[in-house]
Amino acid sequence: MFLQRIPRNKGGEVYDYWALTKTIRTANGPRHRIVSYLGKLDPADQDYYHSWDDIEALLDGRRDGAQGDLFEKTKPLPEWREINVSGIEVNRVREFGQVWVALAVWRRLGLDKLFAGLMPEGREDIRWDLIACILATAKFCEQDTENAIAGEWLPKTALCDVLGLDEDKVNLTRMYRGLDEILAHKDAVCAHLQSRWGEWFGTKLDFMLYDVTSSYFEGACELNPLAQRGYSRDNRPDCKQVCVGLVVTPDGMPVGYEVFAGNRADTTTLQEIVTLMEEKYGHANRVWVTDRGMSSEENIAFLEARESFYLMGAPRSLLKRYEAEFHDGEGWQSIREGLSVKLVKGGGNEKYVLCKSAERAKKEQAMLQRQLEKFRACIEKRSRQLAGKPSTKTQSVQQGVGRLSERYPSASKHFECDVLFNEKGEACGLALNEKPGQLEWAGKIHGAYILRTNTSCEDPAELWRWYIQLTEAESAFRDLKGDLALRPIYHHLQHRVEAHILVCFLSLCLWRTLEHWMGASGLGDEARQFLIEMRQIHSMDVRLPTRQGHAINFRIVSKPEKELAVLLSRMKLHLPYAPLKLKM
Repeated sequence: MFLQRIPRNKGGEVYDYWALTKTIRTANGPRHRIVSYLGKLDPADQDYYHSWDDIEALLDGRRDGAQGDLFEKTKPLPEWREINVSGIEVNRVREFGQVWVALAVWRRLGLDKLFAGLMPEGREDIRWDLIACILATAKFCEQDTENAIAGEWLPKTALCDVLGLDEDKVNLTRMYRGLDEILAHKDAVCAHLQSRWGEWFGTKLDFMLYDVTSSYFEGACELNPLAQRGYSRDNRPDCKQVCVGLVVTPDGMPVGYEVFAGNRADTTTLQEIVTLMEEKYGHANRVWVTDRGMSSEENIAFLEARESFYLMGAPRSLLKRYEAEFHDGEGWQSIREGLSVKLVKGGGNEKYVLCKSAERAKKEQAMLQRQLEKFRACIEKRSRQLAGKPSTKTQSVQQGVGRLSERYPSASKHFECDVLFNEKGEACGLALNEKPGQLEWAGKIHGAYILRTNTSCEDPAELWRWYIQLTEAESAFRDLKGDLALRPIYHHLQHRVEAHILVCFLSLCLWRTLEHWMGASGLGDEARQFLIEMRQIHSMDVRLPTRQGHAINFRIVSKPEKELAVLLSRMKLHLPYAPLKLKM
């Protein structure tokens, strides 16, 4: 790297500005790339660049810091120093871009002021509201555990520099104590976020999208009563888990969540969630949208007793009842090519929306075909093994067939599998017998599904659009479990597990806010790609030795590439380009 002089003409006078530049190799030969502007190397002259001194203003989205005094004294003349260019040193390079964005979103949501009010400063070395910020920021930046945050990730980032914290004091013990402190404020956090969604999007909680997922543990978790074995959506039936019920708006903004035992059935969680949400926000004119896993008669009766509206996926067993309606060509309304819906009356105020999707039919047919091929191949393989080497352990053979049936449930339910025996009473083979009409019926209902509702809406297309918004909840779970590292859980104590999930919930709120921020700026909603681009932004300390014998030390932020600079400009995010002078 080297210092590059950049002359600028202002009012007929030429001023020398400086930039830290590096030489890179390209297909067209060596080229110079500016790492960071250093201005006039005068800390008093910061009119042109955004300064580290105005960190708070920049994070709040204000380009200029506090307005200066109208009658302030004239700035002192700069003291010029001659730099020994050959002795320039660059040290302490830290990741800056991602944590900068996370803090900007944190402040945009008002979570800095919320936690500062909920967790006032005491005798602790580092305020608990700042620890909450660090935990959520780290999870937003895809860090799995508090051990990884304190030991590996935090020292590589500029987060403590921006927050003005002593990095050595942010240790693992403080992280765990921070988890204990923030858990008590879960309800206040959810209420604050709901208020924010109302201010920004006019959200009135008329629609609630509700779904359940699971997250598994590493370890025995013997001290946590919520850690139980149950239906694993993570394909880890060998591990204990907890279930998380998440409520989101149709825009995908998280409103609240609850943690349930890992062996809790989805249908049993709905009543608890509805009760909690109605106690907080009332229940007038709200529609609950869930998938068919919640569609039990008990839940339907519960919602109707509370005069609540619902829109749910109906059990597939109802397809048999409405077989004639599906084959009747009248009354169908086309939503788009290959997708049609039809409204039929049920009992009382209930209505059913019949849906046919050609695209979904192809997908379901392909999935069933793959399972059939694999199931048949496994049964045939095991049958050949028994033919070559008969077994006297009949129970073991039957258990093996049972495990195959569990592995391929969509295929195995269409067959009866019998164990064949030789004259010695040994198991010598397996025979698959198709259940009459099962595969034929499966072919007829591919791509068909039913929705049930008690709302007053009579338009099946509109009801279908309401239901399809449930994908926002599914998308939130994908972000939580993929990008935001909800799984696996390494904590064993119940309150630590619940605090970990709260941090993941906060990071999901940051993620969704960033997506909407980008969308409002005309940049789409690919938050992941934007954060990947932000990894190129680093902070670094630059030491400039002078001919007079002492050195000038600056902390600077690298200059983004042209494309990223445009994105930041569109989002009105201004990086602190001006150098921060450090003590010598």
